[in-house]
Amino acid sequence: MTDLSLSPGATLGSGLDGAPIAARLIAQPGIQKVPSAKLDLFVARGFLSPEQCAGVIERIDAVRRPSTIADSNGDASYRTSETGDLDPTDPLVIAVEARIAAVTGLDGAHGEPLQGQRYAVGQEFKGHTDYFEPTGRDYQRYCGVAGNRTWTVMVYLNAPEAGGATRFKAVDKIIHPETGKMVAWNNRRADGSPNPATLHQGMKVRSGVKYVITKWFREKPWG
Repeated sequence: MTDLSLSPGATLGSGLDGAPIAARLIAQPGIQKVPSAKLDLFVARGFLSPEQCAGVIERIDAVRRPSTIADSNGDASYRTSETGDLDPTDPLVIAVEARIAAVTGLDGAHGEPLQGQRYAVGQEFKGHTDYFEPTGRDYQRYCGVAGNRTWTVMVYLNAPEAGGATRFKAVDKIIHPETGKMVAWNNRRADGSPNPATLHQGMKVRSGVKYVITKWFREKPWG
């Protein structure tokens, strides 16, 4: 596993100011920035070890349930994966959370609980953004306390036999699953407004099963 962490130090907060987080990520060996002025998108192989990934997969399988979306759009096939909330007191989950914090500088106090997702053959998550639309009917419900999402950190836990890539349409980038690969992006523009160029799609798994974990960070501490 590649050592991507920096020396311990003060965190960089919520990620509301994305520039320091981006600078920290790009300065580390093994982390690549996708060339684009439209969004800050980073990829790193070997972020988690195969052993860690296998352990997290076991935990997802123990708690998975059908995935949901915040604002239903009437499309029953929009998100067809399964989701599992991971136990924050589990030593493995603590270790994964600590690695995310060490590499990104994002303050764990601003993070939502770590979630796992499982995609079987034919399952997908159609084009979506991770931030909540300020004009959405449930915006206050989901963002009234902790604010909107700032950064997303996602890690592939395995590579399905076929399919399951993540596509960022606005920058014509398709990221293929690999065990332990991290993908991280800023959900905002430089001026702080939500960035529609972060629209992304979890493409259909054509053979096998795909597992990922996702960590979202908020403007204010998660309550």
